Amino acid sequence: MTKLVLLLMMISLAAGAATFTGVITDTMCGKDHSMMKVAPDSKCVLECVKAGAKYALYDGKDVYVLSDQKAPGKFAAKKVKVTGTLDAKTKTIQVVSIVAAAGK
Repeated sequence: MTKLVLLLMMISLAAGAATFTGVITDTMCGKDHSMMKVAPDSKCVLECVKAGAKYALYDGKDVYVLSDQKAPGKFAAKKVKVTGTLDAKTKTIQVVSIVAAAGK
């Protein structure tokens, strides 16, 4: 019964979800990792998160905090598609899924 409830919750979340494409970054550096002088960018993202920053998505214009703070680690500095719902007030995406996208 519990699995059925969880499945129904995920379906309802996905029904109102949108897809966001961008690069996994962190809230400390955002779109530009040059100030940290840690290369490559993927290492910078991981180091910033270890230091207390949060995983985020940079879509080329804005940086959005991701509710899931585990899955983005394997996509650090890579282009992804995030399915979820955006809270525009807090600029947070409630993540349903993250998958690799074509490109960087």
